Amino acid sequence: MSPVLVRHPLHALLAREHTTAAAYLKRVADRHQALGYGQMAHRKEKFSRWIGGTEPEETAQYAMADLHGIAPEEVQRRGWPDWLLLLFHDDRSVWELPWTAAGTVEALEDPGGPVDRRGFVIASLGTLAATGAHWAAATPDAVAATRGRRIGASAAALFETRLDTLRRLDDEVGSTTAYDAARAELKLIRHTLKTKSYTSATGARLYAAAAEASRLAGWCAYDGGRLADAERRFVVSLRAAATGGNVTLGASTLAFWANLRYSDNDPYGALGLLERALDNRGKITSGRVLAMLHARQARAHSKAGEPTAAYRAIDAAFAAYDRSGPAEHDLPSMYWMTHGEVHEVAASCALSLGEPHRALEHFRLALHHDDAYDTTTEARGAGIYLARQAEAHLELGDVDAAVEIAEEAIEQLGGADSARGSSTLIDLRDRLAAYRTAHPVGDFLDLTA
Repeated sequence: MSPVLVRHPLHALLAREHTTAAAYLKRVADRHQALGYGQMAHRKEKFSRWIGGTEPEETAQYAMADLHGIAPEEVQRRGWPDWLLLLFHDDRSVWELPWTAAGTVEALEDPGGPVDRRGFVIASLGTLAATGAHWAAATPDAVAATRGRRIGASAAALFETRLDTLRRLDDEVGSTTAYDAARAELKLIRHTLKTKSYTSATGARLYAAAAEASRLAGWCAYDGGRLADAERRFVVSLRAAATGGNVTLGASTLAFWANLRYSDNDPYGALGLLERALDNRGKITSGRVLAMLHARQARAHSKAGEPTAAYRAIDAAFAAYDRSGPAEHDLPSMYWMTHGEVHEVAASCALSLGEPHRALEHFRLALHHDDAYDTTTEARGAGIYLARQAEAHLELGDVDAAVEIAEEAIEQLGGADSARGSSTLIDLRDRLAAYRTAHPVGDFLDLTA
């Protein structure tokens, strides 16, 4: 069921926040002052006036919006009290819509940006299992459309080209810019699906484009720390992939979603998603997607403290990659998946399992293989792996080496637009802080304070 808005959205807001009018107004007033707008009266009578029809001052609305992660542009565009409805956009409807072309097009509607609380996932284990089951059971529904002006394969090809550029944009300028661009692309794809006429073959490519754009938006949201928004984007991507009959793209989305889950301390939720994808391995046409699925499976097992299963999955990842063939014959979206990437994952698994020597050997192989990890392609990933390498040196008691690698990690991640990267650096500094009395550590901590 959707949240019920009783008389005024502010009533539902208090119910959702489990607070009183006075307490909520105090939070708004504090945010109002923190944003530089000055003091704001917060007697509960003000709340009653707002409900009675008095429009809050513009700065008060901006403070409320900031409190809930809503952009000021949405306040301006939608007006009072309509912008409040963004707080109650029912993410659950995305999970409950039918797995049909019509349901997918409805799910593709943009909710107005990331309105969830940062750092919280929204899917329970039961929801994850049900979503995976729906995806596996869905039948392609990208039927020919007969409304509007006729478009052909060239239109789908243009979207595919633009998405390839978007993926590279994420590498170069960061997740915030790429997130906004992916949302804009999704809006255009959805409009095309709703208003144009096309064959079923072209329709399948359009839904595949929608799946990839939504996956990319989800990944960027995750990189920015907005986990609930990321999960919403991932489930929409799954729907679009299923509608277009593209199992490979759906499996890729499940792998990225699994990364979010095990990184948020839910390895078994991640394993459930990965197992559902691997149940359909016979329909997956990309060797690199298969390798990614096994690599993510290994990472989830390592997070769960299961070394035998983790190393077995690493072996499966290497085997799948060895069978994958040339990169130009694989999905364009898998350009980053190399032999070196699998070694980096193997190193991270070993580190989580308390084997720093083994981790360092994999880190070394990642950079010295003929198909090495490309540190120039994705600076954030390279920085995160460097931080883990520093951690391995630290666990072996080699403080000097740890600081040297940590400085390289700082160089890679220092200006990165990434919540993942920032969190990694904070964790690394916390670990190094225990060695502050060592000369290089103290200097490093002072320089990176």
